[in-house]
Amino acid sequence: MKGFSLGKAFVPVVATIALVYLLLPIAHVIMFSFNDAGRNNIIWRGFTLDNWQNPCGAPQVCTAFGNSILVGVVATVIATVLGTMIALALVRYRFKFRSTISLLLFTPMATPEVVLGAGLAAQFLLAGVEKGIGTIILAHTMFCISYVVVAVKARVASLNPAIEEAGRDLYASPGQVFWRITLPMLMPGIIGAALLSFALSFDDFIITNFNSGTATTFPKFIYVSALKGVPAQANVLASIVFIGALLLVILVQIVNINKQKRLARQ
Repeated sequence: MKGFSLGKAFVPVVATIALVYLLLPIAHVIMFSFNDAGRNNIIWRGFTLDNWQNPCGAPQVCTAFGNSILVGVVATVIATVLGTMIALALVRYRFKFRSTISLLLFTPMATPEVVLGAGLAAQFLLAGVEKGIGTIILAHTMFCISYVVVAVKARVASLNPAIEEAGRDLYASPGQVFWRITLPMLMPGIIGAALLSFALSFDDFIITNFNSGTATTFPKFIYVSALKGVPAQANVLASIVFIGALLLVILVQIVNINKQKRLARQ
């Protein structure tokens, strides 16, 4: 056939298969959040809205979900603040062992989670620290800092120093330059790093399982429940998280498009 290209026909097929592969598990979670499952949510038994009307109906599901939210928020705030300061120091200042520190910050990203989890559990055990929500927050903060440093460091390196110099030439104090010029320019990178940190913390199971003690997070609850079928209420909460993340992505895209349109008009 004239004009037919195998590559042009093959690429859309592969893209469609990849998209279905990515979205199928999410579709399964959302679909089974409406399942009239009772105690067993493995087989489809009929459509119902009861699970959405009572998302905390399954024992401990909302407690575990709330623990994951708490850990994610606290670990994200701590990691974002510390990681941003570290990134600024590594890019803007010259000091001894700067390269070594920069290299060591990549270690948690390159180390398998089972190694990090076991190492942290051994440290807490030697220190006599009782495991719980506090140890989970400490563990999550540790590996989230690395991701924040990498993201914010790239943003700091891309800033134009002339803008800050202009502020100093207009007699702005170092504090005014930071809060009114540097921080607003860094904010897209900081927000992106914070969202990534929260997602990593909320989703983590291996490190959490080593350092949680009797505390239960949402991934740990899902793992324990998987043997007999994840409760439909857990699917409801997971669906809410997905829908919230999707709306956030759409909102960010709308803001970026509007920003580009304003810049184009100028």
